[in-house]
Amino acid sequence: MLTQIPATETRYILTLSCADRPGLVAAVAKFLRDLDCTIVDAAQHGDQATGHFFFRAEFEFIGSVGGKICDELRSEFGSIAAAFGMEWRIDAAAKKPKVIIAVSKFGHCLNDLLYRWRSGALHAEICAVVSNHETMRDLVDWYGIPYHFLPVDKSTKADQEAAFHGLVEEYGADLVVLARYMQILSDDLCRKLDRRCINIHHSFLPSFKGARPYHAAFDRGVKLVGATAHFVTPDLDEGPIIEQDVIRIGHGDTPESRIAKGRDVEASVLARAVKWWTEHRVMLNGDKTVVF
Repeated sequence: MLTQIPATETRYILTLSCADRPGLVAAVAKFLRDLDCTIVDAAQHGDQATGHFFFRAEFEFIGSVGGKICDELRSEFGSIAAAFGMEWRIDAAAKKPKVIIAVSKFGHCLNDLLYRWRSGALHAEICAVVSNHETMRDLVDWYGIPYHFLPVDKSTKADQEAAFHGLVEEYGADLVVLARYMQILSDDLCRKLDRRCINIHHSFLPSFKGARPYHAAFDRGVKLVGATAHFVTPDLDEGPIIEQDVIRIGHGDTPESRIAKGRDVEASVLARAVKWWTEHRVMLNGDKTVVF
């Protein structure tokens, strides 16, 4: 179980990855010790297959600090990062990443995320919802979040995606969540949202495609239903996987009850993936991820 640590004004999160070599952890620990910091949570992973090292640490200052300390930390850590060839970042733990959610007609994932956000279980600022339908407007309005209706067809797809990306830029969104947004993003938009767009889909792909996958799976007697949350890439539904889960279904389950169970697992899997991303727990490892 992941440790739940309250974010304070003097708490920060360091994440890094680089080629594994001796002295990495020692150099980071010394850097933090010299700044009079204490590590309150840490995790690391060395991938023996690739020789790559991944590290995440939450730390805080023992004494009082100034308001611009995060920029100062980044500046001072730069020399260590350069010496080890690190890909890294330091973030203030209290800062909530800005999130835009995209949805079409099915609202189970959207509703779950909005509830977690409103209840404080999701460390994020949901700044807008984008949809190609009006179906979810009433729900989103109830939460007091801006709702942007961007209809799309083949002839307007380029303009619609430009408007979509314009909203991402306008709100300064750190993450885009496709919460059953039933549109395939263009390669161009996928590249613009690289590493900051998460999608959810059911586990029947690629075996059961089309508009009625649960009915097709029912006809074949499938005994499991699951979901996969992954980063969006130009390779449709093949981006690095962040989280997956399955539940059993039986011979007595109708297509409708299978759909209901499938929606439950989709919502929970997507919520975990988004939560971990906003807490800086997800790191890319080639075509895979490391999730602390």
